[in-house]
Amino acid sequence: MQRLSGRCALVTGAGAGIGRAIALAFASEGARLFVSDIDADAAAETAASVVADGGKAESRTADVTSADDIAGLLEQVKIATGQLDVLVNNAGLNVRTDFRHMSDEDWIKIRSTNLDSAIRLSRDALPLLQASGNANIINLSSIMARRSLRQLAGYSVTKGAMSALTRSLAVEYAPFGVRVNSLAPGFIETNLTGRFVRNPLVSKALLDQTPLRRFGTPKDVANAAVFLASDDAAFITGSELTVDGGMAAGL
Repeated sequence: MQRLSGRCALVTGAGAGIGRAIALAFASEGARLFVSDIDADAAAETAASVVADGGKAESRTADVTSADDIAGLLEQVKIATGQLDVLVNNAGLNVRTDFRHMSDEDWIKIRSTNLDSAIRLSRDALPLLQASGNANIINLSSIMARRSLRQLAGYSVTKGAMSALTRSLAVEYAPFGVRVNSLAPGFIETNLTGRFVRNPLVSKALLDQTPLRRFGTPKDVANAAVFLASDDAAFITGSELTVDGGMAAGL
């Protein structure tokens, strides 16, 4: 359908999983991609897949916890295009530990990757987003922002903050013509959730709570991201789209 034709998108954490699926889906809709990941080879592989399918993509190696790397990443986008139409704050990680044993170092690592990077990118990319005249930001939250599992406190806190950040920026950035929304995936089959979906007992328990009785795929989330990035969602800002097979509805 080419719903993103002529637009430039930057996707962080795009070397694998949901980020990679979003990059590929955006490219299939005509977007020019800047694919960012801390893993240079993974970012290059995603970009190569886009190009092999006839799309336009450039890979960038960046540690989103580094202010210098973020500044350099945005400068490269500025030099290449002079504007940014879609920013996807997808980079994230989890350090699985009981809250009482979570070290300061673990908390800083989770917060810096999942939350601080999105705050810094969304703030520093504003001039490029304004130059678009029709830009939007998509933040990756999680169903874990609204429910709890053991050893996920740090992850859940940062994802809850991402949801709050989305609402706040939607209000602040509306005068600049920038929409801001978030996605809240449920259990999606990625490296981050692998230990859950591969464990038969845990897998059964999670599927019993999911009305659609299956785990999601990165493509499921990518399809939702395309919708939010496109003009189909032109009057939607400050919203969170849940992609969880009905798990939240079944609670």
